[in-house]
Amino acid sequence: MNLPGGGGGPAARAAAGPPVRPHALEAGRNGAATPGYRHPGAADTLGGHDRPSRDGGVARWEPLRMSVTPVLDLRGIDKSFGSVKVLHDVAFSAYPGEVTALVGDNGAGKTTLVKCIGGIHPFDSGEYRFDGAPARVGSPRDAAALGIEIVHQDLALCENLDIVQNLFLGRERRRGLMLDEAGMEELARGTLAGLSVRTIGSVRQRISTLSGGQRQTVAIARAVLWDSKVVILDEPAAALGVVQTQQVLELVRRLADKGLAVVLISHNMNDVFAVSDRIAALYLGRMAAQVRTSDVTHRQIVELITAGVSGDLGLRR
Repeated sequence: MNLPGGGGGPAARAAAGPPVRPHALEAGRNGAATPGYRHPGAADTLGGHDRPSRDGGVARWEPLRMSVTPVLDLRGIDKSFGSVKVLHDVAFSAYPGEVTALVGDNGAGKTTLVKCIGGIHPFDSGEYRFDGAPARVGSPRDAAALGIEIVHQDLALCENLDIVQNLFLGRERRRGLMLDEAGMEELARGTLAGLSVRTIGSVRQRISTLSGGQRQTVAIARAVLWDSKVVILDEPAAALGVVQTQQVLELVRRLADKGLAVVLISHNMNDVFAVSDRIAALYLGRMAAQVRTSDVTHRQIVELITAGVSGDLGLRR
């Protein structure tokens, strides 16, 4: 597990100055919390989880309102590989317009849970609900048809192809017998512009010429290009420096601000507290707790990850 302040190599950390210690998020009687940790430089851009509203045509900022109905709702999920039981009665929900951080130590079951959500592995038992209705997901194509897109840690980009070709790989648009290159290029530009991406000069750049942060941006843009409702990001900032990590975190927040349900898998607690609205902590294949970020502290989440319990939170033994 990365220590607070992780991200980037020694040179990057040295350039960023001394590490910033996270503040405790202490819930008051009315559920309010003191300001939490923000990734270095993120305070102004992330805006404390605020988002623009439409009020007589004049944009103003208002606090995020938690959604009541989850777009993705898993109940009583079990999964075994042979005699090894990986997931035990797991419940997990993701809400539209929110970032739900999925955290846990290595071997806690995060990857298996995501692969089950994406149709790569079938559940042994449990209920899978999407948009409030029961759903059957037997393959990645079924998950994509529902509107679930996963950005894996290896990104799955082809370095010898350009951005447009990667965005539409396997889903190319045609005009008659020919590829609709102009149409795909226009959609690629529109998708990146809609995500407020300004770090990419041309959509015809080859992936091999892009930085790590730019490649992550392309992978995320590919996930939202297909009218997705749930976007799952597996360690999107794991191999990035401080500046690139900040850019990716801003992009993650913008996805939620557009109404998508975002699931962020991360070992970096600073990143988790910077952008998430809820945190789901897995411990040895069990869901220890799923709580609002504003209701817990950094220390409580670490205890849930390492011991499965923190005070009144967590698994009852």
